[in-house]
Amino acid sequence: MSAPTVRRRRLGATLRQLREDKGLKLEEVAVRTGFTGAKLSRVETGRVAAKPADVEKLLDLYGVRDRSRREGLVGLAREGGKRGWWQTYKDILSPVYSDLISLEAEASGVRTFQPLLIPGLLQTAAYARAVIAAINMTATPGKVNALVDVRIARQSVLNRPEPLAFWAIVHEAALKPVVMGGAGAGIMRDQLQRLLDLAELPHVNVQVMPADAAPHPGAAGGFTILGFPERTDLDVVLLENLSNSLYIEEAADVQLYGEAFERLRAAALPFDRSLELIEQTKEQAK
Repeated sequence: MSAPTVRRRRLGATLRQLREDKGLKLEEVAVRTGFTGAKLSRVETGRVAAKPADVEKLLDLYGVRDRSRREGLVGLAREGGKRGWWQTYKDILSPVYSDLISLEAEASGVRTFQPLLIPGLLQTAAYARAVIAAINMTATPGKVNALVDVRIARQSVLNRPEPLAFWAIVHEAALKPVVMGGAGAGIMRDQLQRLLDLAELPHVNVQVMPADAAPHPGAAGGFTILGFPERTDLDVVLLENLSNSLYIEEAADVQLYGEAFERLRAAALPFDRSLELIEQTKEQAK
């Protein structure tokens, strides 16, 4: 499986911007580095993976001296060549989903707003199975089981030595047992208890957006922001729907979603009241 396309595009777009900021054309960079113009073009458009040594050479030419920025960009190239556990499932994972798992593995933080479902990183296996089967309408039971395995494996980012900082805002509607159907009350009780348990972790924050909240940016739909330790200009936003998913990568657009999340955080219930509502809803799931 090739390196994740999001990482390639982010690295390529940054290298292109650095070149343009220096007023250099591809042909000039080719002469001064020994790379071909075609290779540089493919790197900048994300069609091929850049080698770490090549990135170092380009950063030298472009005068990038900031250590954190250099490490972040070289890291994008270096990590792109590694195989991850999820590549075992390459036959059932879409490129966008593979990108998501890879980005989660490298991210330092994730912020997400979910209007209808519990976030995947917080799901129980039973809840995940019900949701995956409902969304993947033509999937075989074997594929559903494999996708559940992947979802549970993804959650290891919350337990690693330097765990992912996860902040979820979930709409009150996602807590209701009706989401799982009449026979799913037990699944929802276990899922809500799982939320309560994970919220005890210092790096996991869970807030609930009450049903009677004033209009807010979340009315436009759910989204996930993946943040990285090197620089905020490498952050990306994921939008998901039934037939496709989209990564938002432009810095101004990513910033817009960041501002939207801050407004959602202010509009949602505080942590203690959120957990009280989750507990109450769990007790009502009969």
